[in-house]
Amino acid sequence: MLKSLQIKDYALIENVFIEFGRGLNIITGETGAGKSILIDALSVILGERASIEVIRKGASKTIVEAMFDVSNHRRIKSLLEENDIEFHDELILRREISLKSSNRCFINDTPVTLNLLKEAGELLVDLHGQHEHQSLLKNEHHIDFLDQYVDVADDLEKFNLARKKLSSVIQHYEKILSEKKFFAEKRDVYSFQIKEIDAIAPEENEDITLEEELTKLENAEQIISLSNECYEMLFDQENAVYDRLVDVQNKLADLARLDKYFGELSGEADSAQVIIKELALSLRDYKLNLDLDSEKLNSLRSRLNSITHLKKRYGNGSLKNLLEHRKKIGDEFDLIENFEDKISEYKKEISKLRDECGLIALSISEKRKKVVKKVKQEVENTLKNLGIADGIFEINFSLNESDDQTNSIPVNGKNYLFNSKGIDNVKFLISTNLGEDPKPLVKVASGGEVSRVMLSLKSVLAKSDKLPILIFDEIDTGVSGRIAQKVGQALKNLSSTHQIIAITHLPQIASLSDYHYSVEKLKIDDRVVSNIRALNQSEKINEIAKLISGEKITDSAIISAKELLGIN
Repeated sequence: MLKSLQIKDYALIENVFIEFGRGLNIITGETGAGKSILIDALSVILGERASIEVIRKGASKTIVEAMFDVSNHRRIKSLLEENDIEFHDELILRREISLKSSNRCFINDTPVTLNLLKEAGELLVDLHGQHEHQSLLKNEHHIDFLDQYVDVADDLEKFNLARKKLSSVIQHYEKILSEKKFFAEKRDVYSFQIKEIDAIAPEENEDITLEEELTKLENAEQIISLSNECYEMLFDQENAVYDRLVDVQNKLADLARLDKYFGELSGEADSAQVIIKELALSLRDYKLNLDLDSEKLNSLRSRLNSITHLKKRYGNGSLKNLLEHRKKIGDEFDLIENFEDKISEYKKEISKLRDECGLIALSISEKRKKVVKKVKQEVENTLKNLGIADGIFEINFSLNESDDQTNSIPVNGKNYLFNSKGIDNVKFLISTNLGEDPKPLVKVASGGEVSRVMLSLKSVLAKSDKLPILIFDEIDTGVSGRIAQKVGQALKNLSSTHQIIAITHLPQIASLSDYHYSVEKLKIDDRVVSNIRALNQSEKINEIAKLISGEKITDSAIISAKELLGIN
């Protein structure tokens, strides 16, 4: 349930805070008062596009914030958990649009992307704007209406994963096919390069290791001389460091017998002796083990030169690039050598994925067709209640067969074109008059009839719809009188299972509200602002009377308003 909506500095709205209730929430007001602005602002919080043009003149940013009761809403809970957002029974969506072109979105005060805000909104609200009448007239949208009734969301997700995988494999397959001639021409070149590189077979970072080793061997005499000098100074000459440390240690031992303070120093001197001796012996061992083999030196130079040559030729001076090049041409050479086997593997994988897509698409199609009869009956019954007594509603299914296996999937032995919705083409047909064959809505229905068909669909589909909130922006377009009463009753019935927020101009509909709000224009400090407020009982009577008689409320209009409200 939408508990509250706050709008700041949006178009003509300065600062509005509205609390909504369960059941049927009705919004009325004069044309141009700002009712549509209210719906537009709500669509912003649900993730629709918005520009800085919506920012009220003189303001630096627009803020729209909505609070929802989402207790026991498992899909919202899962969405928040997936995105590391703490779940509470109350969910707050907030969006800020500033003149600096920044667009900030929040869920429970956690910054989120616009896509995530929209995803949350789609789990909460079905906003039926005035433009949606037009979507009902377009055949390509009909499958979406039907899928609200059919539980195929998981199937469609599974199908699209398989579809995307199929598309990826086909792309790779076609790329390989297109490069077959190129690969064949490169075969001898790759073979030569592979043999040349593999003859040396350089290893990762080997050039660095060789350079270090060469530096050591090329300077071996200097290394031996200096290390020998160090060894002698430390251990193997008269008055060596080690010998002097022995003298120091002996003197410290004598001092320690006189003063305990020197005991610790004596121990440190002893440790110093050990360190000096180990250092000296390490220098000696290094000197003795240093290889002065000129053949080894020449061998290292030769190998480094070979690697340097390969680096320049195939790696742009880099051993890493060289090794990457070897892997690339190796993979392509293997592909060339085993081209037919690789093509065969791709064909098998494509065939497997096409079959998988076909099976899932068939399952989705069967689920859709299984509910057709039920949806037809329920929509026709609802149409009767809305004054289209002889209405006939049909759901037509068609498939597009194709010989192009690349763009089709097999179902029951035939190949059909497909898209993200599967293989089905769904079209709604209607007849609103006795004796007329059902035809596309665009050719049959008037504006008022389209409104009623839409409401019929919403009423039927909402029974299985997981969206708790339905918002209608002037669903009463093109209807009046007795039909208006029926439309209002349909909304009232729908509000028993859903929170309904509806904008209307008709008193018959407004009178059925559980909560009534009025949108009005006010002049404040030489500025026009739109405001919305909840009406009490007496204000509700006057508002409905205004809908009946216009701005000048007559006594007869008051009486009619009370009659509509069932007030004596």
